[in-house]
Amino acid sequence: DLLMANCLAQAQALMLGRNLAQANANPHRVFSGNRPSITLAYRKLDPATLGKIIALYEHRVFVEAAIWNINAFDQWGVELGKELATQLLPVVASGVDDPAQDVSTRGLVAHLNRLRT
Repeated sequence: DLLMANCLAQAQALMLGRNLAQANANPHRVFSGNRPSITLAYRKLDPATLGKIIALYEHRVFVEAAIWNINAFDQWGVELGKELATQLLPVVASGVDDPAQDVSTRGLVAHLNRLRT
């Protein structure tokens, strides 16, 4: 559940971001949102599938970061994801739809819950 919550939180952080007011006036903690992302979900993770995912993302992370002007090594962006994961963990663990979440995250939670069964 914690791993799924962190996965969903990173997608949510890229989508929503954090403005200056939400960052408590700390400019280094501002994180622009509206960044596209892709979430891959597999029913079974075997060595072949893992190898394909690693090969895909090794190249993709660097190229997309350069194109979208994202600092792929931004620690404050990671911190935002951790905060969002803390909020998402109860939603993921319960398997219950949370209308307070954005539509994208709700859809991903529902899809991942279907994969679990």
